[in-house]
Amino acid sequence: MAVLSVDDTYLGAFTADAEGKLLTVSHCLSQMLGYSAQTMQGQEWLSFVAIADHSQVKIGWEASLQAQQPFCAQFRLRQANGECLWVAGQLVPTWTEDGSLQTIQGICLPLLSPPSPLPQVEWEQKVTAVAYSIGCSLNLRQVLHSAVTGVQQLFQVERALIFRLEPTWRGTVMTEAVSSAWLSILDRVIADSCFARLHSSLYQDGKPRVTNDIRAASHLSPCYVDLLTSFEVRAILSAPIIQERQLWGLLILHQCSGPRQWQPWEIAAAQQLATRLGVAIYQCEQLQQLQRANADLERQVQKSNAQLKLAIEFEATLKRIADRVRDSLDENQILQTAVRELAIAAGVSNCNASLYDLETRTSTVCYEYTTFLEPVQGRIVMMDNFPEGYRQLLQGQYFQFCSLLPNPKRGRVAMLACPIVDDQGALGDLWLISQEYRAFNEQDIRLVQQVANQCAIAIRQARLYQAAQAQVKELEKLNRLKDDFLSTVSHELRTPISNIKMATQMLELALSRLELLEANEANPISRYFRILNDECQRESRLINDLLDLSRLEVVEDVLTLTDIDLSVWLPHLVAPFVERARGHQQALELDLMPNLPLLTTDLSRLERILNELLNNACKYTPANETIRVMAKSDGHQMCLSITNSGVEIAPQELAHVFDKFYRIPNNDPWKHGGTGLGLALVKQLVETLRGSIHAVSSCNQTSFVLQLPLAIAVLPGITQTAPEAGIKSKPLPSEAPCDATP
Repeated sequence: MAVLSVDDTYLGAFTADAEGKLLTVSHCLSQMLGYSAQTMQGQEWLSFVAIADHSQVKIGWEASLQAQQPFCAQFRLRQANGECLWVAGQLVPTWTEDGSLQTIQGICLPLLSPPSPLPQVEWEQKVTAVAYSIGCSLNLRQVLHSAVTGVQQLFQVERALIFRLEPTWRGTVMTEAVSSAWLSILDRVIADSCFARLHSSLYQDGKPRVTNDIRAASHLSPCYVDLLTSFEVRAILSAPIIQERQLWGLLILHQCSGPRQWQPWEIAAAQQLATRLGVAIYQCEQLQQLQRANADLERQVQKSNAQLKLAIEFEATLKRIADRVRDSLDENQILQTAVRELAIAAGVSNCNASLYDLETRTSTVCYEYTTFLEPVQGRIVMMDNFPEGYRQLLQGQYFQFCSLLPNPKRGRVAMLACPIVDDQGALGDLWLISQEYRAFNEQDIRLVQQVANQCAIAIRQARLYQAAQAQVKELEKLNRLKDDFLSTVSHELRTPISNIKMATQMLELALSRLELLEANEANPISRYFRILNDECQRESRLINDLLDLSRLEVVEDVLTLTDIDLSVWLPHLVAPFVERARGHQQALELDLMPNLPLLTTDLSRLERILNELLNNACKYTPANETIRVMAKSDGHQMCLSITNSGVEIAPQELAHVFDKFYRIPNNDPWKHGGTGLGLALVKQLVETLRGSIHAVSSCNQTSFVLQLPLAIAVLPGITQTAPEAGIKSKPLPSEAPCDATP
């Protein structure tokens, strides 16, 4: 390429500060680019470099700064008209006394013709080929070997190497490509304190570092120069290999035969290859880690499979023993099963179970399983004769030992004793006896402990069951006594009440003949007679309710089934309560779903249920409120509900409304009183009809919802009659839900 002669006409010069901003621009340079000097001042000199050359020039300039050497390169500058001008540029940094960058002196000489693109294309192709060879393998040794071989050939250097750094800045030459005339430093371990102190931080930002001649470089410390000299190095280019933002190592090029002017494209290529090398090394190391992890995982899987197999066998054995132990509620059967299964599973010659009597401090062998030893079942052992052993067992601790002196009957044996203990203390123990050379391992001990725990649970359950059975029998006895008492008292009271009712009727006739019963509140005879008659009726109802409850609880009455058309039957049932409600300033409404199906049930019981519910509704509904009777069917069951407004039952009271003798306090606006047996009797009657009843109360309303099957299966003791006749009435339309929840 041709360069114009250097004179005032063609020489472009500038001065920039430490940040690269232009301070002065020569007249020639401003004319060369077509900008005014005022426009260029204050802008970075790199901003006038063509975009295509910007990265290469920046890398070369930064490398020159690190080496504290002038920067020389050929590149393009942007002109004001949008075209690019090829120049040969030189940048000379000036430094302060403390070593900081002060100013930049730049000279740009225009070229008569641009440089030939062919060498650049060939260079880029060669760099790409080396980068490709680096990434062709996932074997770390092959990657490193390909890298140094390709770099040595590409850069035509005497030595190319990869230096692996450790966290302490101590490092190893992992691989190298070196000409035969020069020293090999492969596998050399280098502990260079100068590098750690002076040069390590320079590579953290990923930028290369170059030295054209180590003998003339003023920025190198003497110790570093001595180190490089010992390796026969004259010029060096080092590019950092960064991995996950950490300095992994260095790609190093050594020129040993003499100084070398490292070109910007060489520096850029070294940085590019170091970056590619970092990626390749990362991939190789990740693959190695994955392979090691897979190998570790395979070993862990094999170990886990072996442990799992043992665990499965252990759990299967334990489950089999536990299931058989807990199948029984008899203590002797529990111990017999546990001892036999445990002896077989543990492979011992003898196993026995004992129960403690802590008051007498004795242990009785309740059951024993043995193959050849003399049995000791039924033997009673005094705990004080073996205090050191039973002290541990009573504290819930197991122990094993081997007899030092041969037993006259058993010889030398190994023994394992484990307590049967629960949260209330020790119940007994399990003993395993085997040959003297056997030591019970951890799995044997775990199995015995788990079986002992299962025995403790089963024995405690058996004892609780026996105690519960005794309590049940006692409660059944008390319940029979209560029922007998109620039945006897009710029958005994029924005769005098009947006589009192007859006497009251006769008294009414006698007083009527004497014209002493006047409808006048001032007449004391009428008032006293009315009180006597009302109380007699109330006592009679109480006795009848008691008798009905006793009869329903003791034996189920025979049902008489009838097909009932509720749309005809219900209006007749409700009619008497309409007048009663009107007298209390209440409104009673009947709401029937159209086309109700026939209901097959016991008519008398259903009538009594509804009468009791309607009676309660009238009794507990305040004035100016509404009572609503609804009937609805979903094709499978009949839903009847009686809802009264103006009253709400608290949740804590609602749960007890069907209990015997239970009355809600302060919930009787008409002061009718009651026995608390009505709803209890209703619930019993509903259950005999195979139905259910529940109460819901909210939003100032209370509903009793009765659900009955449309038909009861005809069983022995159930008779069926013809459909109930009645006057047809037009049902009222309703869209109320079956549960009639207010």
